[in-house]
Amino acid sequence: MKKKIFLRSISGFSLGLSIEYLITIILSLIWADGYYSPCVPELTVMMGSEIKAVLLQAFLCGLLGLGFGAGSIIWEIEKWGIVKQTGIYFLLTSLIMMPIAYLTYWMEHSVKGFLSYYGIFAFIFALIWVIQYIRYKYNVKRMNAFLTKQRQEEGE
Repeated sequence: MKKKIFLRSISGFSLGLSIEYLITIILSLIWADGYYSPCVPELTVMMGSEIKAVLLQAFLCGLLGLGFGAGSIIWEIEKWGIVKQTGIYFLLTSLIMMPIAYLTYWMEHSVKGFLSYYGIFAFIFALIWVIQYIRYKYNVKRMNAFLTKQRQEEGE
């Protein structure tokens, strides 16, 4: 299990960096008037230069991916029910996401900003969870149908 957590952490770190880079490209296309904007201006001001801001953001996005990747092991703890798995994974990812979002200025530094960002995070989490749940339920239904058909053919 430790090896699996380690491997997911490494791939999660890389995936976090990749997603961060893709998001900055998309946001630049939408809001930067033809320029590339690698991070929010407030982060650049706080860090004293754009390169320092980008380095911090990249490192934190890697940590974010690492946390999500390592935490995904929770879904494989079969003795826990889906409610417990979901609750613990949501708590874990929230504890990782919210400080990083605050440090990188992805959210407004106010109670309203925090609550808005947290609400968006919870909505996206729930949406992804529902999509995954429906997908897995469909796959189980297909497997059961296949097994039923196989048993019937063997019985004939």
